[in-house]
Amino acid sequence: MEMITLDVTEMAHGGSAIGRARRGRTVFVPLTIPGEKVRAQIVSEKNKYAQAELIQVLQPSPERVAPRCQHFGVCGGCHFQHMAYAAQLAAKESVVRDQLARLGGFKSANVQPVVPNSEPYAYQVEMVLSPAGNGRLGYWSPIKREVIAIEECPISRPELVALLHDVELDLPGLRKLSLRIGDDEALLAAIEVDDVEPPELEADFPISVAIVLPDKTAASLVGDFYSVQQVNGRDFRVSPGVDMATSPTAMQAVVQTVLRYAALTGQETVIELFSGVGTLTAFLAERAKEVIAVERNSDAVEDLAVNLDDRENVALYEEDVEVVLPTLPTGVEVMVVHPWANGLSRQAISAIGRAAPHRLIYVSSDVATLARDGRSLHQSGYQLVEVQPIDMRPQTFHIETVSLWVKEK
Repeated sequence: MEMITLDVTEMAHGGSAIGRARRGRTVFVPLTIPGEKVRAQIVSEKNKYAQAELIQVLQPSPERVAPRCQHFGVCGGCHFQHMAYAAQLAAKESVVRDQLARLGGFKSANVQPVVPNSEPYAYQVEMVLSPAGNGRLGYWSPIKREVIAIEECPISRPELVALLHDVELDLPGLRKLSLRIGDDEALLAAIEVDDVEPPELEADFPISVAIVLPDKTAASLVGDFYSVQQVNGRDFRVSPGVDMATSPTAMQAVVQTVLRYAALTGQETVIELFSGVGTLTAFLAERAKEVIAVERNSDAVEDLAVNLDDRENVALYEEDVEVVLPTLPTGVEVMVVHPWANGLSRQAISAIGRAAPHRLIYVSSDVATLARDGRSLHQSGYQLVEVQPIDMRPQTFHIETVSLWVKEK
């Protein structure tokens, strides 16, 4: 394979940095930092770009630090442990600007500095693991192209890593195991198996066990059937098959940004799409006249109903957004959307355009889909006012964004 020397110039979305080779060829190299000169080996090549493997850092960046984890560079869970935290934040802001410009056409978007996470390590309250053979569990390795067993995970809460070493599972049909810790320190293990019949399980230490079915609903096998997560001083019940904020600290920043953009006075009707367990709904309902929440996962709907049993101004719909939205009031003051990483469907974007909320707040966990959807929203008459990136997952390339869009008059 071809060996090349590169000057690394910028970060790319996905965790790699970019260098320029002869004939203007773009080369993506993981584990590098803009400003470095490196030796790399080409591992795959397309017409206009190539993927390379780092061989040697010839001139290191002053931002290069020693990774904390023995699995870093092999495990696919982290991408930035070789970078000082301030450099990670700068890289993520740069990627947000680049993706909005290149994929969305927003050449001069008002992107704010990334809100840092006060816990750059030991923040992750859930570990999602796969079988690695011999009864062990681990993460997918893009280098080895297989699941590797892990001994440590510095980005996860220490209690989860300790639990990983204590768990003994011998389930032939196991596809995935999720370990969660709640704000009350309670531990929960959620298993996904090929067989829909629940296995016989026993636990010899305090832990709840649930099985997650293909439709992402869950059934309890041992103990409680949910975790409790505190965000912004309020407790939320979260079922095993329902998304749980990776970092409660960062989720608090998301809540505060959404409220700032919503600028509610108590007179508004708010429509919230993909409401989940109500982590945003609860705080919107405290400040709005009425909140109409839409969520399709039945367990999330049940969680939300429990989490908001103190509110009488929330109407809840259990259905797909594309089905419900055309039946809801149009021209509402504020709409909040928090779709999955793959973003909004074309039908959902069309329905949002017809609903014509005055202010639209888009919470995204993938800036590429935000940029793509943003282009469509702009074509529907929305102007991008501001984007606030928030570091939900330090040491990884993932970046949460909250963006404000206003309908043109």
